[in-house]
Amino acid sequence: MLDGYVAAIVAGPVSMSPLDWICPLLAIDADAFNHGGTPEFAAIPAVALRHNDISNTLSTAPDRFAPMHRRKPSRDVDPRPWCQGFYAAMRLKLSAWAPLLDAGNVNHGLLLPILLHCRDDQGRPLLGPPRSGRETKNFLRNAHADIPAAVEALRQYWMPIRYARAR
Repeated sequence: MLDGYVAAIVAGPVSMSPLDWICPLLAIDADAFNHGGTPEFAAIPAVALRHNDISNTLSTAPDRFAPMHRRKPSRDVDPRPWCQGFYAAMRLKLSAWAPLLDAGNVNHGLLLPILLHCRDDQGRPLLGPPRSGRETKNFLRNAHADIPAAVEALRQYWMPIRYARAR
């Protein structure tokens, strides 16, 4: 989950202060940044390093970006925790993500490989129930393979907004 969360922070529509995203991620308050020697303080630079790793990879070698997905006992990839982490970070600034949440937006599909693995607060599929059938089952089994490209495409989509130059 942490990896997905941090990837959304890196690739998302707005730059955020580390306090604004690390504190909710680690369930700590901002004061933890001021007290060395605690487990909370130790976790902060670890999260910041992962942020920097993802950012550097997407900036210099986006084809090498690889989400840290959990494996099921069958050894199949389980992208759900990573995707839920990504969505949790989106929820911090959901209004900024709103253009891509509109199904009428041609770029809405950039989020699909991620959101189709997410659940709402009631445990229901975020995008509604999947269609029944073998095609859907096969699609869902392999959709995680599209996540690295989707994250880079999201980063590119938001870049002109996020890094707009002062005129």
